[in-house]
Amino acid sequence: MTENISLGVIGGSGLYSMGGLTDTREYDLETPFGKPSAPIVVGTLEGKRVGFLARHGIGHTLSPSEVNYRANIFAFKLLGAPRIASVSACGSLREDFAPGDFVVPDQLFDFTRQRARSFFGEGLVAHISVAEPFCPDLSPRVAAALSSAGGKVHQGGSSITIEGPRFSTRAESNVFRAWGMSLVGMTTSPEAFLAREAGMCYAVIAHITDYDVWHASEAPVTVEMVIRTLSQNATTAQEAVRFLIRDLETPRTCACADAPSDALITRPDQIPEGVRRKLEPLVGKYLK
Repeated sequence: MTENISLGVIGGSGLYSMGGLTDTREYDLETPFGKPSAPIVVGTLEGKRVGFLARHGIGHTLSPSEVNYRANIFAFKLLGAPRIASVSACGSLREDFAPGDFVVPDQLFDFTRQRARSFFGEGLVAHISVAEPFCPDLSPRVAAALSSAGGKVHQGGSSITIEGPRFSTRAESNVFRAWGMSLVGMTTSPEAFLAREAGMCYAVIAHITDYDVWHASEAPVTVEMVIRTLSQNATTAQEAVRFLIRDLETPRTCACADAPSDALITRPDQIPEGVRRKLEPLVGKYLK
């Protein structure tokens, strides 16, 4: 079923379609983990095939806790995407990360409680290495693309994912700041970890919509505030994808593609056949 996709794009709040795609085809897939949030639209952009998925569904019907992250990532794996760029609206926990700015974080803190975090289990155990949770090859390319698209970009910073869908209390926001977090969002975990389990490069285009609720001189975050900034940033994010796709000519220099190879710990002859078949696209080449 592979489509020879160069890049998968997951659009978050405010980015529900990918402009500029030609020769499009829609994939309404079923995965072993259920259906993705929406059909994946694959089209040509700058001479390469790009896949787009609306994370929150058509019309934004899925809350962060309801998104089927495993199905979303698995679907891109089935279509052959080696890299994923995730567009995510975030709140800033730092004075110098202002609303309207973009951040490409390099660290991630999972503060969620209700989400399926792994493809593995049920007789096949894997312990994936995520000391560096974002791809060190793709992330700098994303930052450069954002800069070329005219965005104000910050490279690096720690992003914390909360369960949502509510925004933080002021006490929570201040604790996150005390922990050294730079951004707060609701969707990067477990997306980044699942992409690593699937052997895919993953980077985040985090666009800052607000100062969360910690900033004394700014109004607390509201949906209206978020939407206003999202509208301004959506065009820049889509233009950045154009610049990014032009920069993906060279092969990957990171270790993301073979990350699962060192993670599998179950003896092959003990893996249930049904689990082996289900996870064939992820680990089949390591179990031969």
